[in-house]
Amino acid sequence: MKDLKALLGWLGSYLRTVANSYTEIFFFENHLLGLVLVAATFINPNVGLAGLLCVISAYELARFLGLREIFRGSGYYTYNPLLVGLSIGFLFKITPLTIFFIVTAGLMTFVVTFSLAHVFYYFFRLPVINVPFVLVSTTIYLAAYRYSNLLVNDFYLRHPAFNSLDLRLPLWLTGPLKALGALLFSPHLLGGLIFLVVIFLASRILFFLAVSGYVLGVTTLALMKGSFYQALTDLSTFNFSLIAMAIGGVFLIPGPRSYILAAIAVVVSPFLLEAAGFFWAHYGIPAFTLPFNVVTLSFIYPLGLAGYPYLTLYYRGSPERTLDYYLSYLARFRGTNRTLTLPFSGDWTVWQGFDGPWTHKGIWRYALDFVITDAEGKTFSGQGQLLEDYYCFGKPVLSPVRGRVISLVNNIDDNPPGSVNEIDNWGNYVLIYDERGFYVLLAHFKRGSIKVSPGQWVEKGHLLGLCGNSGYSPQPHLHLQIQFSAELGAPTAPFSLLHYAVIKEGRLIFRANDIPKEGECLRALYPDKALESKFSFVLDEEIIYEVNREVGEPETLCLKVCMAPDGTYFFDSGSDRLYFSKDQGTFYLLRHDGGDEALKALFLALPRVPLVYQKELCWKDNLPLEAYFGPLKRALFTFMASFRRDLARVTGTYFFSSSEEIQGEVQGGVDRTRVKTFVRLDPLKGLSLVRVEREGQKITLRRVT
Repeated sequence: MKDLKALLGWLGSYLRTVANSYTEIFFFENHLLGLVLVAATFINPNVGLAGLLCVISAYELARFLGLREIFRGSGYYTYNPLLVGLSIGFLFKITPLTIFFIVTAGLMTFVVTFSLAHVFYYFFRLPVINVPFVLVSTTIYLAAYRYSNLLVNDFYLRHPAFNSLDLRLPLWLTGPLKALGALLFSPHLLGGLIFLVVIFLASRILFFLAVSGYVLGVTTLALMKGSFYQALTDLSTFNFSLIAMAIGGVFLIPGPRSYILAAIAVVVSPFLLEAAGFFWAHYGIPAFTLPFNVVTLSFIYPLGLAGYPYLTLYYRGSPERTLDYYLSYLARFRGTNRTLTLPFSGDWTVWQGFDGPWTHKGIWRYALDFVITDAEGKTFSGQGQLLEDYYCFGKPVLSPVRGRVISLVNNIDDNPPGSVNEIDNWGNYVLIYDERGFYVLLAHFKRGSIKVSPGQWVEKGHLLGLCGNSGYSPQPHLHLQIQFSAELGAPTAPFSLLHYAVIKEGRLIFRANDIPKEGECLRALYPDKALESKFSFVLDEEIIYEVNREVGEPETLCLKVCMAPDGTYFFDSGSDRLYFSKDQGTFYLLRHDGGDEALKALFLALPRVPLVYQKELCWKDNLPLEAYFGPLKRALFTFMASFRRDLARVTGTYFFSSSEEIQGEVQGGVDRTRVKTFVRLDPLKGLSLVRVEREGQKITLRRVT
């Protein structure tokens, strides 16, 4: 029985890799739709068989070389061999000699693809896309002039039904369908129609870009040629659709900016299309996807050099999923890599924030000033005429980082309230070098209160001194900034604060790696070791839940703790992955890959949890659409979100109802459906109970072991 399961698992992985080779051509992964594309190529059996043989030969070479793990069901390294195989099947009839030719071409294309993919990424941070296909197919077509034993195939599938449809349907419909079909060497109406439907089912964004890119490109080409007939009958115009899809929805985050850039790329591509076609025609071969490759790479490379912020760093198999992940990630993790803890204990208020109204301007814009306020918002008691009247005067200042003290000043007098020292702007200060590559400056200490010395190593929370009113400071406060040099007055850099609570209307709102706003009252939080241990999962650890739904028998869900090649941890259910991390006092569920409703319920119930307990401590999180909506609504809202990003907002609100229980509510910004969540923490580790309710539907996960 185990052997049979292993065989079926291997066969399923094999089929997924082969099927995804077909969908990768259109920039998405879906093995079921891939099987439809496989069948579509067999409308011309000669083409379909050649493509399949080429993919299989490439995959078998990878297995022989021990590279099987690079696939994991993906067709990234085999879609170029597929295109080469289709091109051979389009040109030559299938014979024993042709089969040998196809297999060797598949082997060569895989080697070229694998090599170029690494060269392109290592030196240029670029995808290889169809470059191996263009190189190998061009080489094969040129070499074929001398292969007299290969029998040339009839280029076009000739069938009365196709000829009849060609005559009945308008050119504006048959032209784009034939051009799209030509991408998989099936330049006929049926092939193009199947491919277009598959693209629509896979991604509405890709469909929109494919159609609009073709229309824009053909219109431009027709204006240049002076003939719409010539433009619509040019089969190589599928390059316009590929360019629009690649730039507008794949290599850039989908949105108005990417759509505009895609339109610009399409408009300039007809020149290259015509030039390539003219040059290649001398050798009697098509230009293949050369225009697509040149234009796409030419646009992506300079954007990467310029640090364009909307480049896709992690493509999740479709533009919709990539956009959803990108928007939720932006909303969930608003901070920076330069993180500090609060430099004090107790409750302090942000007196001046980033881009503050007084001194936080220009190159000194990234800084925070803190004071202590009372219930009325005043920073002092009585008349505020004495420094001792100010609540923060003389309060301890703590190190926000671990690092080495570089320099300090400790002998400048404190100003009387209302006056400033314009000569020694920073007053008494401490400058600390953090080994992450930046300096932290804390300023306006009380005269003689600094307790550290230059060269001393300090840890987070180490007492540095007392808050004062030295330097350019009209009232006692604490100044905090980050800079990249040890020079006083150096330009500031963005940073964020870790693990604190905002006190608002008597409630404690947890924040992790965030930037506080001016006027917010902050309280430092310190991680609870007991809670931290409950969320310390180790490799190969297994957690088993009994899953109960309102309909059907209970199911068993076994989650195993695994680690991805990039070092990210995840819970593996066998079919799905739920990625997680624990970072400086907060546990996060990062993303869910798969369609298991039980894992989706886990994600909804607890996307993050502060590893500190305070009664009624609450927090908010922003979840991806795929965790909240069903397939149809998700498809609609994600497509709309590419034009208006606020439509992708799904917000969860959570709070500790007791030290062992967390309740929450999730709601989409454009949907009134509310999802109620409940989590009970296990006394030893993890979660003992998870319950998610939505519109009368309930799913419960109860821990077994």
